[in-house]
Amino acid sequence: MSHPLTFSCAVPEAGSADLVVVGGGPSGFAAALTARRQGLSVILLERSAQLGGAGTLAGVSVWMPIGVITGIYQEVTSGLGMRDWRGRDFAETGKFSPHFDPAVVRHHLDHQLVTAGVEVLFHCTTVGVTVVDGRVEAVIASTPEGLRAFRGRAFVDATGDASVCRAAGVPCVSGRSEDGLTQPMTLMFQMQDTGRPQRMQLPPSVPRYDRVEDLPQGRLLHWLDAEHGTLLVNMTRVRGNGAMLRERSAAEREGLRQALGVAEYLQRTSHPTFVVSSIAAEIGVRETWQIIAKYRMEDADVVEGRRQPDAVCQSNYGIDIHNPSGAAGTHQPQELAPGQRPPLYDIPWRSLVPDSGPANLCVAGRCLGASHVAMSAARVQPACMGMGQGAGTAIAIALEHGLPLADVPSGWLRQRLEGQGVRFVV
Repeated sequence: MSHPLTFSCAVPEAGSADLVVVGGGPSGFAAALTARRQGLSVILLERSAQLGGAGTLAGVSVWMPIGVITGIYQEVTSGLGMRDWRGRDFAETGKFSPHFDPAVVRHHLDHQLVTAGVEVLFHCTTVGVTVVDGRVEAVIASTPEGLRAFRGRAFVDATGDASVCRAAGVPCVSGRSEDGLTQPMTLMFQMQDTGRPQRMQLPPSVPRYDRVEDLPQGRLLHWLDAEHGTLLVNMTRVRGNGAMLRERSAAEREGLRQALGVAEYLQRTSHPTFVVSSIAAEIGVRETWQIIAKYRMEDADVVEGRRQPDAVCQSNYGIDIHNPSGAAGTHQPQELAPGQRPPLYDIPWRSLVPDSGPANLCVAGRCLGASHVAMSAARVQPACMGMGQGAGTAIAIALEHGLPLADVPSGWLRQRLEGQGVRFVV
């Protein structure tokens, strides 16, 4: 019978800062940049070799429309000259969904943080924390140099998986309430138009799809950049919890099988001159853990467009649940009349603050406190960027005034965010 092993060692300190951000996706990037601009020293630890999270590492190189373009999200999209992939006018439609080059965004995020004075350290995977007197003292990370400790006065868990929070003993839940199943994972890939007919041979064990109904998602979902001849494809679907070691490992293999099969189907049926040009470095994960927060966002918060006194950002991206069973089908229940815009809902600071646990730790991104349904809406990358900006702002206020993160006054937070150019619809 297996039994737990005990491992202990002295861990050298590799750095300290006012704020340590763990995770370099959209939320971690925004939290680090915002806090640094307000005078805090900041270290950002990223497990991979690049910033951008799902948009770069997992190849989800299209940002979903959230009904607002403001704050750091507006800075990034404007700075890169991004435009809606369909050419829609935002003032008329309220839709803005840019398709981008992951390498360009990756470089831009790097440049922004380094120029601002954030210390960005790659290849740092959190393995634990030390907690003293109800506060996180340090994050312990596995690095190329071995285990290293990073001390901070405050910490943002932007891992997407609540890795720091779980290590610190913060209660979390996973998946839908009835059975714990999470949304399935997707391996993104791109195809390139070569201008001449192509023929792809299916490798051994790769499935052949003959009808749309046979495809993993049972639908076609891709974005064509006609100017550059690229096709971004989101059509694989793998059941499993991305926070579970063996499920995630199996998903990487199955996602690759499906991606090659989908590519062959597209080439054979609708895109005969296209070939696979890139496959994401890792599978995209939609859902793993949610913290038990001071406030849990519920389904009605999204559907009814509820306002919150401590809102850090807003979105109108609707409920979007990919079938947790892994079968075809996506639950998008909000029906709108032609031209009707979905209501904006607020994402509150309280949903980023654990209900119990260390007083100097919060989250930003998809591991916020939310129901399975509400999280399916709030999880998209532009909203995560807004959460990160809110977290970085709230922490700056807390450290300036010696407050626990949970006690940051909502009026101060709103005023500070609006001073950064963040616009709220009331």
